[in-house]
Amino acid sequence: MTFNIHHAPGTDDVLDLQRIADVVRRSGADVVGLQVLDNHYSGRSNWADQPAELVAMLGYHVVFGANIDNEPPAPGGHRIQYGTAILSRYPITESDNTWLYKSPGQEQRGLLHATLDVRGKAVHFHCTHLAASSQTDRLQQTPQIVDRIGNTEPAILVGDFNAVPTAPESKPLQTAYADAWAHSLYGRGDGASFPAEAPTERIDDIYTTDEVKPLVTRVVHADPTASDHLPLISKVVVTP
Repeated sequence: MTFNIHHAPGTDDVLDLQRIADVVRRSGADVVGLQVLDNHYSGRSNWADQPAELVAMLGYHVVFGANIDNEPPAPGGHRIQYGTAILSRYPITESDNTWLYKSPGQEQRGLLHATLDVRGKAVHFHCTHLAASSQTDRLQQTPQIVDRIGNTEPAILVGDFNAVPTAPESKPLQTAYADAWAHSLYGRGDGASFPAEAPTERIDDIYTTDEVKPLVTRVVHADPTASDHLPLISKVVVTP
């Protein structure tokens, strides 16, 4: 699953991280890439450690990638962080976060990677959130992602790409990987996930390498008020 949680205030402006956890739990997703999480970031999320709170609610393993990482406001305090996370029912054996290209004035974005132990097989799961307001940045970021993932197999890439699949910046991803929604044996709906309450844009995507076969991919409409994006989920098979 990929899910931009918008630091947990829903479309009703109510800050409710439990609502996000409920959407994930009801979906049955084994692995989730989350975008726009706060970790002691500001009062907008009550200074919460959102990755840790989600783990407490769901019982998954977690890694967090801080793309904004500022000094604590007072000595001995928590660092001020914002970024992405990967939640997994499977053990996470390794992880790293790579910062992506950023032009002046733009927000830092990254590629979070976790190696999962899926019944003894290493599966590489990547989560990203590309620049929202700069196509120039996205045109640099997508080739970086392809280079970073390289020939690693099997691998899954999820995220909020802030670009439709036909956009120029999406071409490196569409060329290197299978777009799960387009390549599923059983795709459902039009794949649009934004804005949540009346989605028209397909900007939240799941990509797979050759050893991962998407079977069923769909947008999750369980609670359109939970975030400004709807989650996208895909059932996949990892080949031996």
